[in-house]
Amino acid sequence: MNKTEINEKNNFDTWEVEILHELKTELFSDAFGSFLFENDTIKLWNLTLKPFGRIPFGRRKYNYSLTCMTDGLALIRNANGQIDLVRLKKGDTPHCDLEGVESICDFQNLGEKVLKLIVMEHKPIT
Repeated sequence: MNKTEINEKNNFDTWEVEILHELKTELFSDAFGSFLFENDTIKLWNLTLKPFGRIPFGRRKYNYSLTCMTDGLALIRNANGQIDLVRLKKGDTPHCDLEGVESICDFQNLGEKVLKLIVMEHKPIT
């Protein structure tokens, strides 16, 4: 996975009005896509996006890792204004360590092919 910041934090000047409105409503889901499985330590999700498809802003509470099932190009908008362009390669397994800090972001497929990821949320051990 290769991530490039294309919009810096606290800069919402280039954001579409509809996307900003969605962010301001604060109706955030905890889902990453279609739920697959859960036990005491993990939750598994299937995230499949059609070309130019998007999942709305969601609340990310736990560390997670992705398994890229296809190559793709995606856009991640963060609630802090930062926007990242992400190039994914089939077989990539990036990990996101939230370090106990909640993250709010969306995810959009910018490619002309279906983008498929398996997401594993790592629940805290209690």
